[in-house]
Amino acid sequence: MTAPTSVPRRSHPPARRAPVIALLVVLLAAMVAGTGCASGTDAVASGGSFDFVAPGGQIDILYDPPQARGAVGALSGPDLMDASKIVSLSDYTGQVVVINLWGQWCAPCRSEADDLERAYEATKHLGVQFLGINVRDRQKDKAQDFVRDHRVSYPSIYDPPMRTLIALGGNFPTSVIPSTLVLDRQHRVAAVFMRALLTEDLQPVIERVAAER
Repeated sequence: MTAPTSVPRRSHPPARRAPVIALLVVLLAAMVAGTGCASGTDAVASGGSFDFVAPGGQIDILYDPPQARGAVGALSGPDLMDASKIVSLSDYTGQVVVINLWGQWCAPCRSEADDLERAYEATKHLGVQFLGINVRDRQKDKAQDFVRDHRVSYPSIYDPPMRTLIALGGNFPTSVIPSTLVLDRQHRVAAVFMRALLTEDLQPVIERVAAER
């Protein structure tokens, strides 16, 4: 094996190196500012105790008994339809919460939208709240048109970079859109669906979780 050889460095006059160093400092500062800053309207999240597991690669998963469930972390972000309003999971303390990850670009999301709305209308009297998280939609107006066209009455957090998904834990497959999670009243994950849903798929699970004491 040939030993590695070193290439002698060519020295540069100090007068030529100084502008290069200054430029690198400016670029580094810009990168830090671009990645480390967040405005008050950004979606934010922190991790919880939920550790996603899909036995045998299942796409419909029920987590029982309740005592074995993990809780999602705190999450919040700007309301898709009103950027001046912040929507937080903590707004729904003591309620069953159904979280739906969606994007207007996603054909299965369009197919399930009416079914989700029907499930929400049928169960909200039980202390159930739906919360959408709109992801990967850089064109906010198209996402808003989706909500209007499908007459979605529950709120969605506008989160193109998917920051809120940190709350679902590092193992959650964030590439699967749509996904729906049913949280019990302690905001522990009772069920996960990684596919488009029909009302008859989702409603019985919500009713069962809402009836838990």
